[in-house]
Amino acid sequence: MAEYRSLLEELAQNITAEDLEQLKSACREDIPSGEGDAIATGQHWFDFLERHSKLDRANLSYIEHIFEISRRPDLLTKVVQYRTQVLKISEEDEVDTKLTRIPSAKKYKDIIRQPSEEEIIKLAPLPKRPEEEEEEDEG
Repeated sequence: MAEYRSLLEELAQNITAEDLEQLKSACREDIPSGEGDAIATGQHWFDFLERHSKLDRANLSYIEHIFEISRRPDLLTKVVQYRTQVLKISEEDEVDTKLTRIPSAKKYKDIIRQPSEEEIIKLAPLPKRPEEEEEEDEG
């Protein structure tokens, strides 16, 4: 549990007021109206998520998602390191257990790679126009 608290403290220290507004905006559908104003620091945000069952020691998928869509790969990396080193959940395990989200790098890996020869759809040549066929007949 101490590692989990340390992780949240470290993450909170790296969240500026501007970042916090972006994070709250990213999860606005999960924050009841009026409660967003009470979240004034990163630590308040984590406390709110814990109270509303969006975050706990063994379930970090929600904040991984929020950090991903908020374009905070630095914070996402810290969470992924905690998950793999402390919780001992690897990327392969997470697909099976569904405890956490698949990091974006893994999610988009198949899109980025080059297709194999079999995967490439070969298009037939365009049909010739009637004028081109007449030229060939004359030649």
